[in-house]
Amino acid sequence: MQLSGLLRNLPAPFAPVARFGAVDADPIIRGIAYDSREISPGDLFVALPGSAYDGHDYLDRAMELGAAALLVDRPTGDLPLGETVAIQVPDTRRALGPLATAFFGVPSSEMNLVGITGTNGKTSTSYLTESILEAAGINTGLIGTVDIRYGQERISATNTTPESLDLQRTLRSMLTQGVSTAVLEVSSHGLELGRVSGCHFKVGAFTNLSQDHLDFHGDMESYLASKALLFRNFLDQGSTAVINVDDASSKTILQATQEAGARILRCSRNPETEAEVHLLTAESLLSGTQARLSLQGKPLDLQMPLVGDFNIENLLVACGIAVALDIPAEAIARGIALCPQVPGRMERIQVSESDPTVIVDYAHTPDAMEKLLTTVRDLVPGRLITVFGCGGDRDRAKRSLMAQAVDRRTDLAIATSDNPRTEAPDQILRDVETGLTRLDKSSPEEFGRREASYTVLTSRREAIERAIEIAGPEDTVVLAGKGHEDYQIIGTKKFPFDDRLEARRALNERGGR
Repeated sequence: MQLSGLLRNLPAPFAPVARFGAVDADPIIRGIAYDSREISPGDLFVALPGSAYDGHDYLDRAMELGAAALLVDRPTGDLPLGETVAIQVPDTRRALGPLATAFFGVPSSEMNLVGITGTNGKTSTSYLTESILEAAGINTGLIGTVDIRYGQERISATNTTPESLDLQRTLRSMLTQGVSTAVLEVSSHGLELGRVSGCHFKVGAFTNLSQDHLDFHGDMESYLASKALLFRNFLDQGSTAVINVDDASSKTILQATQEAGARILRCSRNPETEAEVHLLTAESLLSGTQARLSLQGKPLDLQMPLVGDFNIENLLVACGIAVALDIPAEAIARGIALCPQVPGRMERIQVSESDPTVIVDYAHTPDAMEKLLTTVRDLVPGRLITVFGCGGDRDRAKRSLMAQAVDRRTDLAIATSDNPRTEAPDQILRDVETGLTRLDKSSPEEFGRREASYTVLTSRREAIERAIEIAGPEDTVVLAGKGHEDYQIIGTKKFPFDDRLEARRALNERGGR
C-alpha cells in the first residue's frame, strides 16, 4: 500500500499537518512498526511517546534499518532525513489505530467481535464466553489479560488490550486460521488511548465499575466515561450491548448504547427483574456453582466449575453474550460446565488433603477484594488468613480502601509487597496500614498466636511462607492481588515470581516434602 493511500484513512483530527525530508516521496509501505527493534525495510515507523521511552528518540535508528517513512507528532528538527519522508500528525498514538486497521484490511468487519469491559470480571467472563462458543462448534479466538490464544497459538499478554497495531495484526492472523468469533477484553486504557480504534463490535458487554486506575483517569467520572466509549463509539444498529444493570454505573452505559442505536440485553441477579437474562436461584460451593437462569423467559440449569458468588455476575454476562450471538441453550449449558479454571482467579492450590486451603486470586481493587473475601468467608470452616499488597506508581487512594476490605472480612492478615515498581515498598505499606483499624498489629514472629491481628512483611515470599506456616488444616489462606502474574516488578525490572509456585513450595516445606 502506498503511503498516500494509507494516510487517507486518518480521521480529520489526526490528519497530517506537516511533511519533512523527501516531501514529494510516496513510498510503498510494506509494514508498520512502533518498536525500532522490529523494523524491516519498507516499514512505516510510528514514533509513540511513552512514560519510559519515546519513539522520537529512535528515528535515526529506524532509518538505518530501512524505514520507508516516519510518522511523528513534532517537527524532526536537525535529523538528516535524506530520501526518507516524515509525516507529522497531532497524535501518533491515536493515528496508529486507523492506519493499522486499514493496513490489515479492517479484520473486525469479517468476524463477530465481542468486547468485554468493566473493572472486574473481564477475564472470567471471557473464559466463560470462549467455552460457550467452542461448545457451540464456533472457531474462537481470545485476547485478554492472561494471554492471546487461537488455533495452536498461545501468546502471553503484555496489556489487557494490545496496542492497536498488535491488535489488528492478531485479528487478521485469527481470520487466516479460520476464527469467526473473537473475544476481546477491552480496558479503559485501551479505549482512551485508541487501541481499539477501527474495530467494529458485534457485542459489547459491561460487567461493573469500581475504583481503579485513578492515577490515569483522575476521577471516577472520567473512568466511567472511558468505559462508555465502547458502547457509544464502537457499536451500531447491528450490534448488541449486554449490560449488568445491577451496577450503579449501568445507567451511563445504557444511555451510551441508546445513542449508538444498538440492541440492549440486560443482565441481573434479581429474580423479579424484567431483565432479559436474570438469575432465578444459585448455590456457590468450594467445588463450584449451581445456578438456574432465565434466558429471555426460558429457564436454564447450569453447573459452573468456577467458585465464588461474584462469578454469578460473570456467568450472567457470558450467557447474555451467548444470547446476543444466538447460541443454543444446550451449547450454553455445555460450555459453562466445561469452562476451565481461570488462571489466578479463585485458583485453589493443594499439595495434600491435610493441607490448609490456599486460594490465589487477582483481586486488586477494593470492590474485588470485598467480593473475594466475602465469598471465601462463607465457605471455609476455620480461620481466614489474607496476604495482600498494593501496586506502586498507581492509585494511592485505593490502598487504604483495599485494606479496609481485608480488615472487615479476615481473621488474620499480612500486608506485603505487590508490584512496588519505583515506589519504596515501606511507603506503600504505610498507606495500606491506614486501613487496618480493627486488626491489631503483631510482629512477624508473634503473628498467628492471637486472633484478629495483622503483620507487615515486605518480602512477598516470606509473607506467603508465614501465612501457610501458621495455617491449620481447617484454615484458608488467600493470596490476593497478583493472580496469574508470574513476575514481580521492582524498580523498572521484572523478576520471576508466581504466587501459585510460591504457595506450592511453602506447602511442600510445611509437610516436609
